Amino acid sequence: MSSADFSLVISVFLASTVEAVEAFTIVLALGSTRGWRSTLLGVGAATTILAALVVALGPALTSLPIGILRLIVGGLLLVFGLQWLRKAILRAAGALATHDEIAAFEREAQAAARAAAAGGDFDGYSFSVALKAVLLEGLEVAFIVLTFGANQSRVGLAATAAGVAVVMVLIAGLAAHAPLSRVPENTMKFAVGILLTSFGTFWGAEGAGAPWPGGDAALPVVVVLVAGCSLLLVAELRRAQGRASEVVS
Repeated sequence: MSSADFSLVISVFLASTVEAVEAFTIVLALGSTRGWRSTLLGVGAATTILAALVVALGPALTSLPIGILRLIVGGLLLVFGLQWLRKAILRAAGALATHDEIAAFEREAQAAARAAAAGGDFDGYSFSVALKAVLLEGLEVAFIVLTFGANQSRVGLAATAAGVAVVMVLIAGLAAHAPLSRVPENTMKFAVGILLTSFGTFWGAEGAGAPWPGGDAALPVVVVLVAGCSLLLVAELRRAQGRASEVVS
């Protein structure tokens, strides 16, 4: 496996694991509270839509000229990557609450218990919430699979990495039959934000016609720079919060 393929696999795997954990928490809360039949129907419908999206858009993206493709992919990755990275920096600095799967499970379970009971065998609430949760979380996974895969003409490899991540989360979740609170989700989001931002910057600049010194060898340097700047921002935010606390006290 080349270094480019390894980077693709790691990026897609980490992002897919994060999204799968969040979707699993919602599905588990619905199934445990209201029953599994309609919940799993919603999961199946969302999965079918996502698979069709990847199959339909994959060949279309790979047919674009590489320059245009990298410009589009780079811009989209920056949009998503900077969103992930911003939240990760704020969470690491303590300015934003970290994501808690147990708390999320309890919120979803309480909401499901308050919703009106199903009028028959089909529970529209469980179906629609499961469909929405898996579809929304899965769309980010599909987007990352398509962008990383199409840019390197390895959509199949990217989809495999995403599939492995989802299966591993399902196995762990079914074995525990509880929210996967021990998964270092916030740390993984920080890593994914750095990777998406770095790849977006690198590919976007290449697509715009700006050459990188050393070609592909410059990518690890971009990753290190983005990571370094992110950690500096975390440290500065912590210092700012410390000074604010001293003033208040």
